[in-house]
Amino acid sequence: MNKKILLIFLFAFLIRLIALSQSLWLDEAVTANVVKNFSFINIITKFSPTDFHPPLYYLFMKLWTNMFGYGEVSLRFPSIMFSLITGYFVFKIAKLLNGYIAGLLSAIFFLFNPLIVYYSQEARMYMMATFFLTAGLYYFLKIQNTKVLDPRFHGDDKDKLFFGLSISLAFLTFYGSIFFIVSFLIYSLYKKNYKFFMLNTCYLILTTLLVSPLLYQQLINSKIALRHVANWSMILGKANIKNLLLIPIKFSIGRISFLPKWLYWLIAGGWTTFIGSVLIRTDPTRRVLFLLIFPLILGFIVSFFIPMLQYFRFIYLIPIICILLGSGKLLSWSDRTKIVMNLILMFGFVIFSLTYLLFPQFYREDWKSLVKNLPKNKPIYMTGSSKDPINYYSNNLIIKDLNSLQVESKEKEVVVIPYASQIYGLDYKITLGKVGYSLKKEYSFREVTYEQWVKN
Repeated sequence: MNKKILLIFLFAFLIRLIALSQSLWLDEAVTANVVKNFSFINIITKFSPTDFHPPLYYLFMKLWTNMFGYGEVSLRFPSIMFSLITGYFVFKIAKLLNGYIAGLLSAIFFLFNPLIVYYSQEARMYMMATFFLTAGLYYFLKIQNTKVLDPRFHGDDKDKLFFGLSISLAFLTFYGSIFFIVSFLIYSLYKKNYKFFMLNTCYLILTTLLVSPLLYQQLINSKIALRHVANWSMILGKANIKNLLLIPIKFSIGRISFLPKWLYWLIAGGWTTFIGSVLIRTDPTRRVLFLLIFPLILGFIVSFFIPMLQYFRFIYLIPIICILLGSGKLLSWSDRTKIVMNLILMFGFVIFSLTYLLFPQFYREDWKSLVKNLPKNKPIYMTGSSKDPINYYSNNLIIKDLNSLQVESKEKEVVVIPYASQIYGLDYKITLGKVGYSLKKEYSFREVTYEQWVKN
């Protein structure tokens, strides 16, 4: 890599260090407690059946944390590295398709995309899956050898092996990768590349068979959860227009949100519309456009049966969007206009990323501060499935299940952490009111709160 690329990646790395030690939120705390308290074998046999993800990420993180510890920075650092390596593959793909300048621009758009920056700091599997799928995209485009590639290049067995390995590892990292993988296979079938289609279909079948006992148990448990947890499907992402429209908005502006809402929607909608107007003026090849749109269609259809239409489950599509934005094939625009558009895109992505990084109100749930301020001598009630952040930040607090509140309501004062109570349909306020409690005070710590209730 030359100096320009190195400087871009160095800056991308440095901004990802900002606020890296912010509090873990619920799902990150799950990651931390799993890799700390389960052995490699138990991750597969005891934890994963109760989870809804494949085990590869947790196994990798178990190995990582055994060497580097369980602090917030250590837990999040792999996601930083996966995002940077993915950025390099974005550069290579765009350079392969449209030349060096396109590669440079595409890498910048990806590395400073606000949603990518956010998930580059998250101790979850999404950046790892995005890395594998983007690597798979690179090898897929080399193999496909259409007119946008060097016609003298026909791909080799090494590229085919790396593609098959990439999609298999992606599926073992994140089940939602299947939408992208199926898109690869369908396009190769459309291009009558039957040998490639059959080979990689076999890879996918073998990978699925490898995890099929676990996947079967997870599907059973997910159906049970959907039946017994009142609003769980709303959190997972039902197939509706709202969840579909949130995908381009979050892809454009990231995870920041603010009041008044009309101003948020004005800014988010305007910026997303601007990016869309640039995208529709690009001249993508059919395969790139297909690989962008078809996974969303598949995800939308599947979400009618298994709710999963959440924007973060499709962040592996952001590399394609960035490649299109940086393609250099902006139709009907002068060179000067193209330069201005690219500068606006770069400036906008950096501004939205820095808005998240530099303003703590946009950080994750502040369980660290909540645990620090919890009363140490009062009974604490919360939903049992949300205890991981408490356990991560303190090992001496006694937590009782919110479901048992009515039975064990003899204390003069109780503390309630209402997190996730609405998802479970627990109207604890009515329960407390019936046995003579009233709310004394509520303490808020960025998206998480605890309440003090006293006996009348």
